[in-house]
Amino acid sequence: MLKSLERLLRSEGYDVKTFTSALDFLDFQHPDVPGCLVLDVKMPELGGLELQERLAEKEIAFPIIFITGHGTVPMSVRAMKAGAVDFLEKPFLDKDLLDVVSRAVAADRQAKQEQRELRKLRERLKTLTPREHEVFGLVVTGMLNKQIAYDLGTSEKTIKVHRARIMEKLGAGSLADLVRFAEKLCIRSPEI
Repeated sequence: MLKSLERLLRSEGYDVKTFTSALDFLDFQHPDVPGCLVLDVKMPELGGLELQERLAEKEIAFPIIFITGHGTVPMSVRAMKAGAVDFLEKPFLDKDLLDVVSRAVAADRQAKQEQRELRKLRERLKTLTPREHEVFGLVVTGMLNKQIAYDLGTSEKTIKVHRARIMEKLGAGSLADLVRFAEKLCIRSPEI
């Protein structure tokens, strides 16, 4: 089954890495490239569901597609609740597996891109001064510059300067960008 799946996926242009056991997979240094796992529920040493649990414990995120010849409804529910992309029962059509793999890889590509963007945004956030952090938290609530200036005991002109620096440092082109960045970064308005 392993060789058959490997040939099928390679024939569709996927770069495939196979493992003879779940423990071998856990010992492998995973590259940061989009992908997914195709796991059988029953594997030597450690089953697919147990591997899914271990990956979650280690905070290793991969879309997982389960295949099995001995699936039960509770088993599939458990897998799906733990985040599996799909649960295919053998025998399945090649097209069904390829469709699910395609969706899983696309979702992982998107997730990895969002993670990279968030890391970059966090790095840019570190360049803000404490006062700029404070102003950022207030700007994204929709407060006007003069309101922020009043609350912080400074001038409106000073707030405009801070706001311009924040936008430049974060790479924001508009207030909408700042609001979106704040949501991604979980920035909350400071208590005044």
